Amino acid sequence: MLLGADKRSAAEFSFFLAIPTMVAATAYDVYKSRDDFIMADFPVFAVGFMAAFIAGLLVVRTLVKYVANHDFKIFAYYRIIFGCFILATAWFGLIDWSH
Repeated sequence: MLLGADKRSAAEFSFFLAIPTMVAATAYDVYKSRDDFIMADFPVFAVGFMAAFIAGLLVVRTLVKYVANHDFKIFAYYRIIFGCFILATAWFGLIDWSH
């Protein structure tokens, strides 16, 4: 957006930019866990992949439509509130976030 792109294009670009990173992370995780898999697992992974893919498409489409018509304030507030929550749980020892 600093270079003049509209909100919708910036949101779409950020999702497109995330795709190679997520594919690489998934491939690396599958490679690391390759000894734990058996052939019986693959139908379950296929169904899970398809469900996640369809849900992801719907959510991204909805988010891009939202961003095209609204500003990013709600996301800024969400990040601030969630960050305070994480800090509070760490500060009071409710959750150990060191892992």
